[in-house]
Amino acid sequence: MVEIEPLVILALALGPGIFWAWYFYRRDKYEPEPAALIVKLFLLGALITFPVAFVEGFFGLFIASSLIMGAVVAPIVEEYGKYWVVRRFAYRNAEFDEPMDGIVYAAAAALGLASLENVLYVFTAYLASPALAFSTIVIRAIFSVPGHALFASVWGYALGRAKFAAADQRPAIVFQGLVLAMALHGIFNFLLMIAEVFAYALAIFVLVLTPGLWILANRNITSALRHGRE
Repeated sequence: MVEIEPLVILALALGPGIFWAWYFYRRDKYEPEPAALIVKLFLLGALITFPVAFVEGFFGLFIASSLIMGAVVAPIVEEYGKYWVVRRFAYRNAEFDEPMDGIVYAAAAALGLASLENVLYVFTAYLASPALAFSTIVIRAIFSVPGHALFASVWGYALGRAKFAAADQRPAIVFQGLVLAMALHGIFNFLLMIAEVFAYALAIFVLVLTPGLWILANRNITSALRHGRE
């Protein structure tokens, strides 16, 4: 049992990312993307975690504030890393043929990164105690893992719109989407980081920000699907 337990923990740590990738994949009800491409972007999203961690570590050499690192540096670097994967490996693919694809591909790459990140967090907790590992799995499965997909869906929606917009409009559309995603990611991290000191921050996180992210994502999905049928 002792030898199997880490494998069980690994499966539970990977499970949320796989589930949420399937969830966003299924939201494209008109023209689902090739599963092989989704898996590819998921794996590339996991791989981009390493250069992302390197860049964050580099900035950490010069920035002592954990608040700035968590609420400013990490959101910028992580969202751009996920965006780069989709822009490099999916944007010019012939299968990227409707606005909704931007959201689906963004979610796949984001959840690859989130899954590897989740494994690292869960096993770090597991070294302290199995109970802490399980609580980490539950909390991150509800908030942090889908959070990565929700942030990415913002710039993914922008990328999907830009793909079918006039060429001169594309840079502004993508830039606005990326900045908004980075800002929402930063607010997400900021509220979590100050929640232990300011109780109201946790209330805002649970009652305002998280539902707001889902509302925004659903609105963008509805809009992308509508434009895809026009």
